[in-house]
Amino acid sequence: MTIALDAADCRTRKESLIDEDDAELARRLVAGDPDALKTMYDRWSRLVYTLAARSLGDLAEAEDVTQRTFVSAWTSRAMFAPDRGSLGGWLVGIARRRIADAHEARSRAARLEEAVKSQALAPVADPVDVEDTLAIAHEIEALDPDAQTVIRLAFYDDLTHAQISEQLAMPLGTVKSHIRRSLVRLRTRLEAADVAP
Repeated sequence: MTIALDAADCRTRKESLIDEDDAELARRLVAGDPDALKTMYDRWSRLVYTLAARSLGDLAEAEDVTQRTFVSAWTSRAMFAPDRGSLGGWLVGIARRRIADAHEARSRAARLEEAVKSQALAPVADPVDVEDTLAIAHEIEALDPDAQTVIRLAFYDDLTHAQISEQLAMPLGTVKSHIRRSLVRLRTRLEAADVAP
């Protein structure tokens, strides 16, 4: 009986030390101590990465979400309220929001990709808006050289992401990132051009 009490007492003391450690880490984080962020990253980055990788199924996106999670934790550190939960729980909540953002960005990129592809592959017999076509071509030329190449292969040569990756000897995650970022950039610029007088 004494041994069981001692083991339970040790567990309680260990949990108490972890809680105190988290409380001190939270205090340092809120105070703006960059070492606190590093400690958080060392402690919870694997968990955040695993959550993102399982949800998104893409390791490059999971890495991106992990980085965004810790950047968000740093920029919103003043919002942490210890009375509402643990530091780890707060960080997981941020990770879930960044994962949801990634899913939404993926959906937007897919919709935009489909719209751009349908416009690029429109039959010649249909009336073509030369101004829009020139605007898209101009915006594609404004992209970085790697992004230009990837976009042209995707939309003008109708290659799949895997085919582009193989042809350019570029990691598949990088190809997807180029397409996603380029489409978002194209959409933003084209929408801004539509709004401008």
